[in-house]
Amino acid sequence: MAISISVVLLLVILATVFLRSGGLKVSHALVCLLLGFYLAGTNIAPSINSGLEATADIVSGLRP
Repeated sequence: MAISISVVLLLVILATVFLRSGGLKVSHALVCLLLGFYLAGTNIAPSINSGLEATADIVSGLRP
């Protein structure tokens, strides 16, 4: 578990640096993809999922 958290943290840092640099290249997209897969395997995945569902419910409830 400690190794997977370290990998997730490293990938979060790399994704942030890549996004701030202004250009998201294929290699950067692969890092972001790996970040998603590693996050899905951690204990925080249900919290992320419920947060996304709540955001989708709020957005779908808005009337223009």
